[in-house]
Amino acid sequence: MYTPSHFDEQRPEPLQQLLHDHPLGLLITNGQNGLDANPVPFLHEPREGTPGVLSCHVARANPVWKEAAGEEVLVVFQGPQAYVSPNWYPSKFDNGKAVPTWNYIVVQARGTLVVRDEVEWLRGFVTRLTQRHESTQAVPWQVGDAPPDYLDAMLRGIVGLEIPLSSLRGKWKMSQNHPAANREGVARGLRARGTEATATVAGWVERAAPSPAKGQ
Repeated sequence: MYTPSHFDEQRPEPLQQLLHDHPLGLLITNGQNGLDANPVPFLHEPREGTPGVLSCHVARANPVWKEAAGEEVLVVFQGPQAYVSPNWYPSKFDNGKAVPTWNYIVVQARGTLVVRDEVEWLRGFVTRLTQRHESTQAVPWQVGDAPPDYLDAMLRGIVGLEIPLSSLRGKWKMSQNHPAANREGVARGLRARGTEATATVAGWVERAAPSPAKGQ
């Protein structure tokens, strides 16, 4: 991933937070039939001294677990993103030197895919995954709420995947390469769009550290 230094993010804390807040990753593999991409919800679990481990499950009918076992894979997580108009830059009205762009946050995770087909591993994983996403519900659903025979059948229909990560890298493109006046203009323009998504990106622009290259 092309990443200029002012957009590069390698700190574990924000990278892991992005995976927590946006857990649907695009699992990219290169199997016998070429490139393949599967959107899958992941659970990231830290491991001391490493970027951690990504875990997920896929349908047993999905060939990815057979084709990519033991191979290096890439998982892409997309965070907040929005279009940026050059009309939001005050500098545009001074010299006209402005073009459209896109602000976004993305994290790329790499590692070797390991297949986990043990029933107890699967049961433990879906329990942790369920607890993670049901925790905000008024009355959280629990794995034990399903009839045992039904749950056993569901577990037989899936395969677990585990990816011990070799790297975790982020690109935070939030107007850090612009002077303060332009960053403020971008934030105002995004908020004026009036959507939750653009307001979120505006907040990121306001919090983003300016580029050292610009001396801000």
